[in-house]
Parts: sequence; structure tokens; C-alpha cells
Amino acid sequence: MGIYLKGYTYWMIKQFKGKRVEESLHTKKRREAEERYSKRVADIIDGSFFEKRKAATKTFREMTEKYLKKYHRIRDEHTVKKLLPSFGKLTLAEITTELISDYKDERELTVKPATVYQELSLMRRMWNVARKEWKWTRDNPAADLSFSVGNSNARDRWLSVEEERSLLEKATNPAWLRSLIVTALHTGMRRGEILALEWKDIDFTRRLLTVHRSKNGEKRSIPLSQTLTDTLRAIKVRNISGRVFPLAPRSLRVAFDATLEKADIKDFHFHDLRHTFATRLVQAGVDLYRVKELLGHKTIAMTMRYAHHYPESLRTSVEVLDKNYDNSTTAEKIAGGQKA
Repeated sequence: MGIYLKGYTYWMIKQFKGKRVEESLHTKKRREAEERYSKRVADIIDGSFFEKRKAATKTFREMTEKYLKKYHRIRDEHTVKKLLPSFGKLTLAEITTELISDYKDERELTVKPATVYQELSLMRRMWNVARKEWKWTRDNPAADLSFSVGNSNARDRWLSVEEERSLLEKATNPAWLRSLIVTALHTGMRRGEILALEWKDIDFTRRLLTVHRSKNGEKRSIPLSQTLTDTLRAIKVRNISGRVFPLAPRSLRVAFDATLEKADIKDFHFHDLRHTFATRLVQAGVDLYRVKELLGHKTIAMTMRYAHHYPESLRTSVEVLDKNYDNSTTAEKIAGGQKA
């Protein structure tokens, strides 16, 4: 049992509790192969390896079909039809809380809160069965999402300057957490996008970051602020995987929640860092089209939810009317009334 060379690539083989694992380690370098093998063995022993592998092979559509055969309720089939266009082709491993949160925000723009509640409730029920009964996955991403039938508006929570300062001060353990939070605050990237980010996606010369695997399947570029540039350059240890933050979503969730508690920040989710990014831009007067492009929204309707954060934009809109008058006569003819 261990690693071996097959052609020009290293493979691994491991037997554990009657289960045999044999797969490519996708590297030609022995040292990298040994490190990847050690990581695989650790995952195999704690059981996460087999759960991740199964979650990566089962699609959302397969989960819905199996669920409806046994646990069918009135209107479930109708509700599933609304979920399938967004999630049907994705594997369970690919669907994250952030992805579901974005779906929720988009649906709330066009349908009643009760409809969204019904859809997300069904998703949560299906995932619980897939996790507890079928052992298809270890996590339930829908369970981490807060929603209620009485919420008529999309979630609109962001960090105050004081909260951000407190959060970053407490984000000292693990060492990578502060850099990851700064990345979220200065790019508006989703959690999955950040965890998939690789060093080759960052151009320090042009100060540009590229998101290749967006939720919408489209590539987008985000300019780097000076703060983020300095933060990323300060990361000296680089993982052999090439990822900037080589960790699992669960590790991030545990570390982030613990830091929120230390900073005494209530009712805040990781996805709200994305809302903070957008809100700060709009409050600073950045037009909604640019915010839309930075966030990677497909339509301006999604970005319009932030419009109310910049009421002064309405003032500048009506002030253009003053330009229709000759400044030398405005006070006399308008403010002071017409003279004979």
C-alpha cells in the first residue's frame, strides 16, 4: 500500500475497512505525490474522503428523483421544477450555501417570500435525507442559510467600519483567516470563488484578479486595491496545489464563526462580506453598473437592491437641471422671481 509510478504519473493505493482506494495523484513529482497521499489517507481515515467522492458523483437532479419516489408531498414536484434549472446539473459537492443564497436573492426579486420559503424548505429536507439516510454527503448547505416566510426583502446585512476593525483584529487564528476576510471585503467574491482562487489567477503587475469559475459560468476580472495587494503579497508560504487558500469550506466556517463570536458580531454570515463590499461601493458613489460587473451579476436587477444605500445619487440627478440655466440670471429669474 502506498504510492507507485504508472507511466509518468504517481498513483496511490490504500485499503481501509474493506474499502479499496486506487487513483491518480496527478503529479510527476514524488515529493508532491507523497504529500497528496498523506492528505488522502487522513481524509480516508476520518471518512470525509468517501463522502466527498460520493457527493462529487451524485447530481442534484438524482437527489430530487430519489427523494420524490419515497417522500413525495403535495406540490413537491412543482417546486422541484423551479429548482432544477439552477441546480439540476450540479453535483452535491458543487452546491454551496453561497450558491443557494444567491438563488434566494434572485427569486425574491420576482416571486413572493412564501414561494422562496417553500423552495428552500424542500431543498433542506431533501439534503437532510441524502445526508442522514443515504450518506451521499457530509454537509447540508441549505441548513446554514437563514430564511423565513415573513422576510419580504433579501438579506441586507453588512459590516460597519467598527465591526470590520474588530473582526480583523480577532482574525488571528488560523493564520490564513485575516487574509481571506480581506480578500472577501475587497473583491466581493463568493466563498467558493475564493477557495478556488489560484496564484496564477492574480496579476500583481497589472493589479488584477481573475475569477475563472464564477457561479454564472462567466469569467470576470476584479482590480486589486492597494490593501488587498499588500495582503496577498504578504502570504509567503504557497501550497503545492497552487490555491491561495487551500482549505475545506467546513474549516473556513468553523474558523469564521469562532472569530465572529470573539468579535461579538451578531447575525452575520460569510456571504455578508460580499454585501459589505457592494454596499461600501454604492455608499461611496460608484454607479450600479460597475458594481454589477464587479459582483458578476447577470442582470442589473440583482444589483438594484443596493441602490437605497446612496440617496445622494438622487440629488446629483436633479442638480443637472440647474445646468439648463444661465448662472448669471438664475437667481434673478427663478429664485427671486421675474423682474419687469
